[in-house]
Amino acid sequence: LAETFTMSSAATKRRTRSQPGTAGSTVSDLIMKAASAADARATVSLASLKKALKVGGYDVDRARISNALKGLVAKKYLVQVKGTGASSGSFKVNKNLSKPARKKGARKYMMQ
Repeated sequence: LAETFTMSSAATKRRTRSQPGTAGSTVSDLIMKAASAADARATVSLASLKKALKVGGYDVDRARISNALKGLVAKKYLVQVKGTGASSGSFKVNKNLSKPARKKGARKYMMQ
């Protein structure tokens, strides 16, 4: 009795996961675009950043904006010109951002 077992085509197909965050730009990217759209010497206030994000279709009532601003200031992509914290003040793009130095690790040689 040799039975042949066949799986349905739906069961044999692999499930693919959608990559998180690939649907659109991140909040940090949108903030950097809005800040760099201003003049070189001009600063961008938090209210104008929210307005630019709202025009772009982003829900500005979420708390991710302040977290993204804190991260961008900490990474020195943005400079906070006025105010304290991410909930108030004006920001501008840091033009003097130096590229991080490449860390040299110990080279590993393969022994044969």
